[in-house]
Amino acid sequence: MIQRFELTGGKLRSGAVEDAPIMLFNNPDLAEREWLRDHHKLDEHALASALDPDEVSRIEFHPDNLFLIWKRPENYSGGGNLVFEVSSCGLLFSQDRLLVIATDETPLSGLGARRPLHTPLDVLLDLLLNNIHHYLGHLKVIKLVARELQQQFNASMSNHHLMQMFSLSESLIYYINALHSNGAVLSRLRNHAEKEHFSAEILGLIDDLIIENHQCYKQAEIYSNVFSGLIDARGNLMNNSMNNLLRKLTLINVVFLPLNLIASVGGMSEFSMMTAGTPWWVSYPLLMAAMALGAGLMVLGLKRIAGGASVV
Repeated sequence: MIQRFELTGGKLRSGAVEDAPIMLFNNPDLAEREWLRDHHKLDEHALASALDPDEVSRIEFHPDNLFLIWKRPENYSGGGNLVFEVSSCGLLFSQDRLLVIATDETPLSGLGARRPLHTPLDVLLDLLLNNIHHYLGHLKVIKLVARELQQQFNASMSNHHLMQMFSLSESLIYYINALHSNGAVLSRLRNHAEKEHFSAEILGLIDDLIIENHQCYKQAEIYSNVFSGLIDARGNLMNNSMNNLLRKLTLINVVFLPLNLIASVGGMSEFSMMTAGTPWWVSYPLLMAAMALGAGLMVLGLKRIAGGASVV
């Protein structure tokens, strides 16, 4: 689906002009892909890269336009999975036009709130800045969710909460990779803008983008490191709790073992029958002594086996 936008009064407004300066291709069909190939020389590889969520950010310089693959965060819908996804979009920029190729309509939402938009370049820079702020917003949500998960984990020690923390940690890895590749694109865009003698205002805006993207990248990296430490600590804490539980069960077994032994010896009617001619105060002590001797021999044998294994 194609959506066309015009720049009027510093705002991005929906329009119906065929050659609109801003065009959004939302999941382009076969006919729209052919139009992009015929009119803007975009091959199948470029179109597939723009819609591939696993594609790495990059920028391509052509004589009359620039083509960017930009990693952007997807809208978080909540729920129990706690997974923050990233996707890709293609940006074909020329002096008088900007084409956005994406899988949904969100790339152009919320633009123009920070500064007026008069040219396609203004829209491009505002789109990139909006995505960086979107990352920052998600990082704040991740921090709040992690704090709530920590409290729930302390209260219940549930594996479910630990798996949710794993999901958040995985999402942060995706964010770090996306922000790192976006930073490389911004650096190359800054070099190109300086080479093409863009205005000082535009260069300053690109510098601001680089700084904010780097700050967002470092923040995601810090959160990822903290999460890794927390997950390790929570896993060790869960193991310690399990060890304490097993220790208590072992103590209970140790307490009841002598009682089971006495009950078993006292209930051996066959042994009483075999030693009917011997007084019980002789036969039973002899049995206990034989059992103690057998236990001692077993302990010695186990120690010898353990000692031989340690030497090997």
